[in-house]
Amino acid sequence: PHPTQEDLAGLRCRLRRVKAPARPPALPAEAGADLRSRLERVRQLELRIREKKAASGATPGARPSEGIAAAAPAAEAGEKAPAYQRFHTLAQDLPPGLTLPYKFKVLAEMFRSVDTIAGMLFNRAETITFAKVKQGVQDMMRKQFEERHVGQIKAVYPASYRLRQEKNIPAFGNGVKKSDYQLTLEPVLGEEEKADGRPHLSASRLLERRKEFNRNLVNIVKQHHKAFLAALSPPMVVPEEKLTRWHPRFNVDEVPDISPAELPRPPQEDRLTTAQEVLSTARGMLTPKMEKALANLALRSAEAGAGESVVSKAPPSPASTSSALKGVSQALLERIRAKEAQKLQALMTRDPRQEERLAMLGRLPAMARILRNVFVAEKKQALTMEVACARMADSYDTQMPPGEMEKHLRLFAELLPDWVGIHAVRTDTYIKLDKGKDLSLITERLTKAAKEAEAL
Repeated sequence: PHPTQEDLAGLRCRLRRVKAPARPPALPAEAGADLRSRLERVRQLELRIREKKAASGATPGARPSEGIAAAAPAAEAGEKAPAYQRFHTLAQDLPPGLTLPYKFKVLAEMFRSVDTIAGMLFNRAETITFAKVKQGVQDMMRKQFEERHVGQIKAVYPASYRLRQEKNIPAFGNGVKKSDYQLTLEPVLGEEEKADGRPHLSASRLLERRKEFNRNLVNIVKQHHKAFLAALSPPMVVPEEKLTRWHPRFNVDEVPDISPAELPRPPQEDRLTTAQEVLSTARGMLTPKMEKALANLALRSAEAGAGESVVSKAPPSPASTSSALKGVSQALLERIRAKEAQKLQALMTRDPRQEERLAMLGRLPAMARILRNVFVAEKKQALTMEVACARMADSYDTQMPPGEMEKHLRLFAELLPDWVGIHAVRTDTYIKLDKGKDLSLITERLTKAAKEAEAL
């Protein structure tokens, strides 16, 4: 059926309602006045910023947004140094080859946990007691945390905390009386590290303190490593700033533990009992067997404390030649040892990027055969880089992401441009291989290149 005139009129009315734009609701008079006053304040602020910028000799054609951005640092220039100067140490990472002993790593994790808990308490203006920190660290690490660990932290990083013995500190539910002395910790911060007028331990400052603690630990190991090198025959001297890895015969785990710094103690008159009184009281409650075991333990501890050296044990001097070297010229032995020391010194000061390149060079001879087999199986003169990396990753015995595999293929093209070529065509990158080359000669050239790089 055809639409009637009434139907057409109804459709037109609907279309007009759909096309008509919705009118914004009218603002009340008081709202409009408030908006106008805000706009006037913004204009006044922009005018002041422009005047201040013109007075400081800034470029006159800058946008208002640029003026606002430039005014903020100008206002704070006299108060605080730029962030890239205050936190430049955060970008200075230690070489990955300078590993730490396990006990040092545990201590570094303890310091991080202590700093985290102390930072929360300090920013809430709470007194940081050892009891609070101990419970928090043990909950975080699932390891025992004692006062000697606080002493070790103080010995490694003396400027980290200010330690005191204080009393009249409210204690709830930890069995400590208010009149008892408690060990308290206060983070040492600079005058510029303030928020709302009081010192504030920020996240960036926590990270900086953590890096500083790790650097101090590495410096301690460096001192033991330096003594180890001096005791070698012939002695070796490696500048600390160039050191990237330890000597191969230097056992990091044999570095002695850190002696704790002396912690503040309560005044003598306020101590309830001395250690001797506690020991004498306990002796009456122990069996003879337990007393003997405790006496032996104390004796061993005293001997260990007296015999603890500042530096790690030096390696046995190879000066005395064994029976197998009898008849060999002493001058020849000295030359061999000097050459070995030179190689070890080069190894200890090698740049990490050079180490990565040497590792890649060592993989190339095995990869060369795989790369040739890939091109033979594909029956093509050229492959896209994506396909070549995928086929190589599938065939190589060690799992490697495509990005790392591409680095190796580009190294092939760098060392053997007459065998491997890489060409960029429009949006794709192609790799081309000369399958007519003798693979044994290719492997020989790659092995020679690896040896030459290692001798540098």
